[in-house]
Amino acid sequence: MSDIAIIGGGIIGLAIASRLVDRGADVTVFDGGDEGAWHVAAGMLAPGGESEHEDPRLIRLFERSAELWPGFAAGLGVDVGYDDTGTLGLAMTADDVAERSRLWSGQQLPLLRPSQLRELEPALSPRVRLGTLARAERQVDPRKVVAALRDRLGSRVVTKRVDSLSDVEAQTVVVAAGCGTAALTGLPVRPVKGQVLRLRGEPGLLRHVLDAAVDGREVYLVPRADGEIVVGATQEERTDRLITAGGVHELLRAALDLVPALAEFELTETTVGHRPGSPDNAPLLGRLDERVIVAAGHFRNGILLTPVTAELVADLVLNGEADPMLADFSPRRF
Repeated sequence: MSDIAIIGGGIIGLAIASRLVDRGADVTVFDGGDEGAWHVAAGMLAPGGESEHEDPRLIRLFERSAELWPGFAAGLGVDVGYDDTGTLGLAMTADDVAERSRLWSGQQLPLLRPSQLRELEPALSPRVRLGTLARAERQVDPRKVVAALRDRLGSRVVTKRVDSLSDVEAQTVVVAAGCGTAALTGLPVRPVKGQVLRLRGEPGLLRHVLDAAVDGREVYLVPRADGEIVVGATQEERTDRLITAGGVHELLRAALDLVPALAEFELTETTVGHRPGSPDNAPLLGRLDERVIVAAGHFRNGILLTPVTAELVADLVLNGEADPMLADFSPRRF
């Protein structure tokens, strides 16, 4: 019997386990075998990307985790696609400009004219009207991060589906099961469907992450060094795993309107995932009872919040006392 059992072999559970092992703990990770939200995620690390809509306490959590990411990525010891080039925020039409300008003003980012934007990204459509550069935003490849964490943990990761916490023999149980957290704990974690595309072509077409409004459609493009470009993402309050013609069309149309040269890229993958959302769309972090700790409900920010979640939960497991930052995200609030 391990001292600590972690239910969930996604990026959150693995990062917590890695942090605990680094501090000498005896840990077993139970991986149900399903590919979680991390497998679909593009890996944008944008702590201020939605600041207009978020609670200040959540923004502080975002910012703290963003500060941890460089060290977290370096500590994995392999290339995980961490890139600090920055993100171009873009608006295609006058209505898009009106909508995005409010967000950019709140972030106090300088506005860039179309000619300035195309100096940074020559492949952009001439229809782009206005934009900005968020230099502090980063990206990482979640699939590479998960592979690196699994390699580090080795045999501590056990392929086994856990249907009841009573079946787990451990002094402390950390539930990091994404959408599966609801069935295990009774907490209100809901699945939010997202469809994502992956394109592949000659490397170098894009360097920056693009986060754009295109004729009222939200789209992001995340370029990788090897020529892959991740295009996402729809957001649907649905539980099915269907890849729909409408969802693919919506993403491709926005992406091609923004970067016409992508028409020559190969469409290599269409994927569906479910983000684990909570009623207030903030994560559930902390103690549920004397034995069970929860780390779930990260919604669209699971990749960004991975390092801070690992740090806060590992401290709670080993020290027994919660960091004051956890008080705002206690699972007991529901």
